[in-house]
Amino acid sequence: MSAVQQGSAGSAGSAESPAGDLRAAVAELDLKPALEAVLMVVDEPATEEHLAKVLERPRRAVADALRELADEYTVQGRGFELRLVAGGWRFYTRPAYAPAVEGFVLDGQHARLTQAALETLAVVAYRQPVSRSRVSAVRGVNCDGVMRTLLQRGLVEEAGAEPETGAILYRTTNYFLERMGLRGLDELPELAPFLPEADAIEADTQEGVPSFDPDAPDAPGYEDADD
Repeated sequence: MSAVQQGSAGSAGSAESPAGDLRAAVAELDLKPALEAVLMVVDEPATEEHLAKVLERPRRAVADALRELADEYTVQGRGFELRLVAGGWRFYTRPAYAPAVEGFVLDGQHARLTQAALETLAVVAYRQPVSRSRVSAVRGVNCDGVMRTLLQRGLVEEAGAEPETGAILYRTTNYFLERMGLRGLDELPELAPFLPEADAIEADTQEGVPSFDPDAPDAPGYEDADD
């Protein structure tokens, strides 16, 4: 082999060695501490598949280790917990210690959704995909301003258009599931226990009632007080 060929081969080998060295180093790490280290820096729930790929381990081993860690934190009564949310795993403050975190982060300033925003978000969550006019019909007040707020906060997103009218439809996002601590929409609580007259409300919001036009100047609540 010529000197040039030897030099080229050496360069290729050196270029590949850092990645190979990193994979080897990762593979030698203890799985549970490695998972803890990665989960400390994620900004969204990490899937088992992604964690398995990053840590060079079988998915089953990663899944078992994650559940063991979650159980250990609960048994130890730690101030945080490991939860499976929106298809991935992430650390969360244990609810019992939420006041301590809220006091530290907010320092007396509340950054909560308004009652109007919470009501609008609930309508979208339970009736999605749903148009703005349908949400306004359910609430009996124009919801355009509140919907813009929910869109800006990443809690709802566009989900196509209604075939009959062309109106934009909206649905909740994975970020909504994450913030609510839900694995999926099927974990939303049943409405019946909270709404004794749910049947009447449902009847009032069927096809006959949404003749309400939230954009009409004479519509009830046209002045967007929720903005």
